[in-house]
Amino acid sequence: MDVNAGIELIAVPPGRVTLSDRRTQRSWSTELAPYRLTAFPITQAHYAQVTGQRPSSAQGDRLPVEGVSWWDAVRFCNTLSQQEGLTAAYRLRADAEGIVWDASADGYRLPTEAEWEHACRAGTADARYGPLDEIAWHRCNSRERIHDVGGKQPNAWGMYDMLGNVWEWCWDIYDAEVYGSYRVLRGGGWFDEHWSCRASVRRRSHPTFQIDDVGFRIARSVLR
Repeated sequence: MDVNAGIELIAVPPGRVTLSDRRTQRSWSTELAPYRLTAFPITQAHYAQVTGQRPSSAQGDRLPVEGVSWWDAVRFCNTLSQQEGLTAAYRLRADAEGIVWDASADGYRLPTEAEWEHACRAGTADARYGPLDEIAWHRCNSRERIHDVGGKQPNAWGMYDMLGNVWEWCWDIYDAEVYGSYRVLRGGGWFDEHWSCRASVRRRSHPTFQIDDVGFRIARSVLR
C-alpha cells in the first residue's frame, strides 16, 4: 500500500471485543458492526493537505502528524468529509465545548476505543499482534524519535503502527465521573516502554492536550 497516496481505509469485519481497565479492574464487552479504518496514522502530508497546517515538532511528510489535540482530530474529520462531499460526522456547538456524533453520517470520524482495539488485535487474542520490535517503534528501538509510518510489519488485517510510534486519539470519554471530559488514547508511542505498547492499554488526556507522541487515525461507518 502506498502511504503517499490519498487516505485509504481498510474494511474491518464485525465482531465482539472485551475491553478492560487496570485502574478500576473493570471489563466490558462490545458488539461491533463492520466499519473502515485507515491503514496508517494520519501523516503530516495528509494533515497539511486537508488543513493547511503543520503542527508537528518533527517535520516529515511520511511522519505521523503529532502535536494535535482531540479537537484538532475531530475538526480534521469534519473538514475532510466536507472536502469529499460527505456528511460530517460531528456537530460542534458554537461554544466549542459540546459535540454530537451523528451515527447516520457517512463522513470521517475517530474510531471508538472498542473499534480501535478490535482492529489492533486483528483476530488475535494476545497482547500484541507480533513480536514487538517487528511491529512497533517504542523506547528501546526508536532512538527516542518518531518514525515514518509503515516502517514496521502490519497486523493480519493490513494495518500499520497500531502499536508504538504515536498514541492515537479515540472518540470515547475515559471516565466522566473521575476525569471529566478526558478522552481515550490507545497504542503506545515512540517514547514508551514495552508494557505500554499492548492492545489493551488505555491512557487518557484532556481533549485540548497536544504533545509530540500523540496523533490519530480515522474511520468511517459502513451504513446500510
